[in-house]
Order: sequence, then C-alpha cells, then structure tokens
Amino acid sequence: MHELSQEIAAQAARWIVEEGLDYGAAKRRALKEMGLAVNKTALPPNDLVEEEVIEYLKIFCADTQPLELAALRETALVWMQRLESFRPHLSGAVWRGTATRLNDIHIQLFCNDSKEAEIELINKGVDFEVRAITGFRGETVDALSLSAHCESLNEEVGLHLMIYDHDDLRGALATGSKARENSYQRTQSSQFPKSPIGSLNALRELLNKVHQN
Repeated sequence: MHELSQEIAAQAARWIVEEGLDYGAAKRRALKEMGLAVNKTALPPNDLVEEEVIEYLKIFCADTQPLELAALRETALVWMQRLESFRPHLSGAVWRGTATRLNDIHIQLFCNDSKEAEIELINKGVDFEVRAITGFRGETVDALSLSAHCESLNEEVGLHLMIYDHDDLRGALATGSKARENSYQRTQSSQFPKSPIGSLNALRELLNKVHQN
C-alpha cells in the first residue's frame, strides 16, 4: 500500500508542476492515468505529494523553477507592501518554494473588519472578484481574486487575497507541513522555508538571502 501511495504521489507531482493543478485534482488525475478506481483507492496525504513535487522540481526544473519562484515572490512582496496594514502573510506554493510560473500567489490578510481590504482595493482602483475558497482550517473564507503584473516574467499572474479575522493569525502560524520541515532539514535552503506562512519581513529576508547566494 505504501508503494502504491508513493507512486500516486509521484504521478500527481508531475501534473502539479507541469500543468499547475491543485493537489486534489492532480491526485484524481493520477488515479485515472494509473487505471485506479477513484472511490476505492486511498489517496496519498498532501505532505507526501509535496515531497514528490520537491523531488520533481529538483530533477526536471532546476534551471527554470528558482527564477520563476523568485519572480512570483517579488510580485507578492509588492502587494504585501501595498497592503501592509492588514498584516499580510504569504502562503501556498509561492511561500513554500514549490511554485512555477503556472502557480497563483496566495496572500492571507488578517483584518479587524472583513470589508476593509475590499474598500482599500476599490480606493486604489483595483478590479477584483470575491470568491469563496477553503481556508487553512478547512473553513470557507472570502478571497479577493485579481490579476497582477509580474514584471520579471512579463506576464499577468493570479493573485488571491484570503480574508481572515484579525485574531486568526496565531492559528495560521501553527499550521505546519511535515514535507516542508523535512525539506528544510535536508537542504537548509531558503527556497523551502520551515514556517507555514511568511510575514512581510520574513519574505524580505528570504529574498535577500536568495540574492546573496
């Protein structure tokens, strides 16, 4: 069973990297490609899939992925600086270090009033859509989705601002990933930070380390 789970995770990692699928969709596609019944096959945990994603990037994308990741992180930094008053924290693949140019940027905002960020974007003349997505505890939260220009890639990328209550930050910081911790311990690389999300200052420090290497 462990070997099958590993194989499913490896197949899913390919679709995550090559086509930008989310973990759930990638695992389901892996089952289909392997001829396995979706309702009768246990899916590998996301931590295992993330380990396979990291391995896939190291083998097949070592020349391109770090540059694409840095470009997305630079774009995230710009928006986090613009929204600094809402205690922005970078999350998702861009923070975890597994993103390519196919990935969107996800930034968590912790607001006293859930409408504050919407008003801020309206005042800045930014077009956005309000969507319902799954939050870090599995709950439904609002996300302000927009298109942002990534200067280094010279293209538009998806940006999602997830709205949380001001006091939810402690819970978000406690949500870790075994795969990310393992990657940090193996490589001690700033590409794979140990923390589950990153503050504005943490992202600045991470980018500075990358530029120095």
